[in-house]
Amino acid sequence: MCRGIKILRPPYAVGVTDDDVRAAALAYVRTVGGFRLPAPQHEDAFNQAVDSVSAATRELLANLAVGAAGPAQ
Repeated sequence: MCRGIKILRPPYAVGVTDDDVRAAALAYVRTVGGFRLPAPQHEDAFNQAVDSVSAATRELLANLAVGAAGPAQ
């Protein structure tokens, strides 16, 4: 678990910015990649991963319905 990543969906978070989403994506990629800053030869892949995770996070947050019932169990 990435301890530096906070919950970004309502009602737990209000006023989430693109910076918040990018910070969460950066923490995730750093944890999965195993390094804080990539070596020059890995910088493009690292930045592309942060961009991809940021986009997926924004899509997820946009598609979550606040107060929606979960699956029946």
